[in-house]
Amino acid sequence: MYYQYPLNLRFKLIALAPQIYVTDSSGQEIMFVRQKIFKLKEDVRIFSDSSKTTEVFRIRADRIIDFSAKYHFFNSQTDAPLGAVKHKGFRSIWSAHWLLFDTSDQQSHHMTEDNPWAKVLDTLLGEIPVVGLFTGYVFHPSYTVYDSQTNEPVMRLTKEPAFFESKFTIQSLGGSLKPEEEQRILLSILMAVQLERSRG
Repeated sequence: MYYQYPLNLRFKLIALAPQIYVTDSSGQEIMFVRQKIFKLKEDVRIFSDSSKTTEVFRIRADRIIDFSAKYHFFNSQTDAPLGAVKHKGFRSIWSAHWLLFDTSDQQSHHMTEDNPWAKVLDTLLGEIPVVGLFTGYVFHPSYTVYDSQTNEPVMRLTKEPAFFESKFTIQSLGGSLKPEEEQRILLSILMAVQLERSRG
């Protein structure tokens, strides 16, 4: 593994454009994600840190946002493709299910929501004044990434308790991932979590 797990994701809720701060287990910032607003297609830029000095990755949708959109990853320095992720059809309306593809457009992994009810209750109760402040301390939606060949779990994203911001943790579940696989999985998680937050 290239990164030191667990990784921590923080969303600033008051930011106009969606922003994610990503730190490793030592607290070092390793990525800063900024989504461009007022775009008909998703255009997400990922920098090495929040100074935004060095752009390292870019995520582009292949069409105007809908459930069938596919999100392609690119190296910002070389524009080389790094893979893609997309929803698995209408099943995602209830239980999120994502398919991850390598640079040959072959499915390599898939990500599934562990308990859809946790997200539903977290979303519904989160809309209630005062009560909504505490839902993050009760419900913890999580998503697990599996190797599509072996069906072995490799990473898990979990929502963590937090006031005034959204926090998630990415855990490595063991096994050996090639650097390009780890990179593709993390980019998929970063894209998926933004879309899952927007749908509730």
